[in-house]
Amino acid sequence: WCYVPNQITLGGMTGLGQIIHAIVPAIPVGSAVIALNLPLFLLGWRLLGKSFIAYSIVAGGGFSVFYAVFERFPPLWPGLAQHPLVAALAGAAFVGVGVGFAVRAGGAPGGDDALAMSICKLTKWNIQWAYLASDLVVLALSATYIPLSRLGYSLLTVLLSGQLIGLVQNVGKKRTIQKDG
Repeated sequence: WCYVPNQITLGGMTGLGQIIHAIVPAIPVGSAVIALNLPLFLLGWRLLGKSFIAYSIVAGGGFSVFYAVFERFPPLWPGLAQHPLVAALAGAAFVGVGVGFAVRAGGAPGGDDALAMSICKLTKWNIQWAYLASDLVVLALSATYIPLSRLGYSLLTVLLSGQLIGLVQNVGKKRTIQKDG
């Protein structure tokens, strides 16, 4: 995984899980993320319906299975730890495209995705702005344990991944233009 060795945080619930673990090392990141995700999936179910939960189970389950499989192997690019800019760009690309496909299908791999989709439902924002708003809160909190020099890479990652999620979600869809009347 390219973020952790480079002290690059993620936004969303995984980023909050990293913060909780940094403050209370006895709480594993995974356990914190599960506890943070559950109420957000319930919110998504309430606002987005049953199909949201079905697609989210597939997306979240798929992510978990692939993560479990790939963490059993050595890193593909062990030298990436010396190149945080490349790690930030690669991470943004993988997260942006992967989550973008899940969101486009109507599911959320994580609670932050459920939150972003719910915010969009309530506010009519484009999804990349909902992601950015929540991720900026997490990045501000991450300044408590990540060196400020590394937060720039984290900011780049969340900016690019959010834009990619929005792009993947909307590619090929017709835009409607509102006329002033």
